[in-house]
Amino acid sequence: MEVRILRYFLAVSREESISKAAQYLHITQPTLSRQLMELEEELGVRLLNRGRRNHKITLTNEGMLLRKRAEEIIALVDKTESELVAADEMINGDIYIGGGETDAMRLIAKAAQNLQKMYPHIRYHLFSGNADDVTEKLDKGVLDFGILIEPADIEKYNYIKLPVRDCWGLLMRKDSPYAKKEKIVPEDLKEIPLITSRQALVRNEISGWSGQNYEQFNIVATYNLVYNASLMVDEGFGYALCLDKLVNTSESSNLCFKPLTPRLESQLDIVWKKQQVFSKAAEKFLTVLKKEIAITE
Repeated sequence: MEVRILRYFLAVSREESISKAAQYLHITQPTLSRQLMELEEELGVRLLNRGRRNHKITLTNEGMLLRKRAEEIIALVDKTESELVAADEMINGDIYIGGGETDAMRLIAKAAQNLQKMYPHIRYHLFSGNADDVTEKLDKGVLDFGILIEPADIEKYNYIKLPVRDCWGLLMRKDSPYAKKEKIVPEDLKEIPLITSRQALVRNEISGWSGQNYEQFNIVATYNLVYNASLMVDEGFGYALCLDKLVNTSESSNLCFKPLTPRLESQLDIVWKKQQVFSKAAEKFLTVLKKEIAITE
């Protein structure tokens, strides 16, 4: 299975048309069709449903699985090529960083800004997702670094604890009766519709804080990124249990954030694979980040 053929397959899945994909790839339609049929023969499965009337291409279940894996393979190939072509005397290339939504990204941004002054040809690629999403990409080598919000399984990685903590609280509309409270206590959560993180470890943390079984809460929705959850809060659908400083709660916003009490905070860690072979750019970034952390502490 050649990387070139995987790129062809992804082009067809994106364009939903062999003729349009052929135009995009600057090859003939018969050539592309033959390459795809040979790929199906090689794998022993049918990847594409070829529509007769409108010629629209859809993916079979096997095709959808291959698309996901092909995207990961192509991303890793492109990342590896970028690292290998960097000249010895010039630090350039790409740094891939994944993380959950957290204000701690400001520390990462400061380190990147300082490094950019010395090596302006480095590019940064940010991936947003929960801990499960980030660690999956770390393990596959697609990411260089991950920013994880505890509780998280970090023992299998090398890591540095960041000198910042995120505060948990309740995101709500300003016209909510709870908006008059300075802090939210466990009793406040018993009856209201809650929008919570889908991570099991976070659920355990909330259960420990409240002294109540998580399943007893009125959970109406879950999220992995809080922005979409904030839109549901804004529409009056429920209240979001989330971290502070991630959603606009200024005077112009309809929303406000109230911290939990007893105070519940999360430690932030930057992690990377053990025995990781860094590119020169990623190695320089880690050095600069360590200096930034030392200044902040």
